Amino acid sequence: MPFPIKDHLPPGQPPSCACLQSPQGAHQSSSPPPLWCSGDIERPPGGARGGLPEVPPEVPPQSPARGLSFRCGAIGGAADMAIRYPMAVGLNKGYKVTKNVTKPRQCRRRGRLTKHTKFVRDMIREVCGFAPYERRAMELLKVSKDKRALKFIKKRVGTHIRAKRKREELSNVLAAMRKAAAKKD
Repeated sequence: MPFPIKDHLPPGQPPSCACLQSPQGAHQSSSPPPLWCSGDIERPPGGARGGLPEVPPEVPPQSPARGLSFRCGAIGGAADMAIRYPMAVGLNKGYKVTKNVTKPRQCRRRGRLTKHTKFVRDMIREVCGFAPYERRAMELLKVSKDKRALKFIKKRVGTHIRAKRKREELSNVLAAMRKAAAKKD
């Protein structure tokens, strides 16, 4: 197989290496062509390879495992990389950028109390009063039976978190009633 550098020459540029001028290639007989054989190809100044800059001649060729040398148009990987910001590893590595702050998605507002919902619930509470289980729980809270009230409410509403929330709500109602009674006296 002929050396693949022929495909990477500029248009109209004759190859000057002996292995590229022969039709079969001088290096084809025993081993693959060495990468240094493309080192003496003359190129016009200014980088006629599609605007790429001219590579200085002191750049060493790449290893045969990587394919073409630097001078044939292959672009090096590890030689161009450097430490980017204060640390090379860790949580703060990389290029420093400003955080793109996104507003929370609309589905995240589920369960949040709005002004309208609060108004409607207060109106219903004023008209209907408390449910029988809420009145019994308030009686338990009046005599400082908080744990018994929590167990009782949990049995009625189903979950521990909802029961704690309901107990807190009823405790606040009792505190407001006490404050109103103290203000009246």
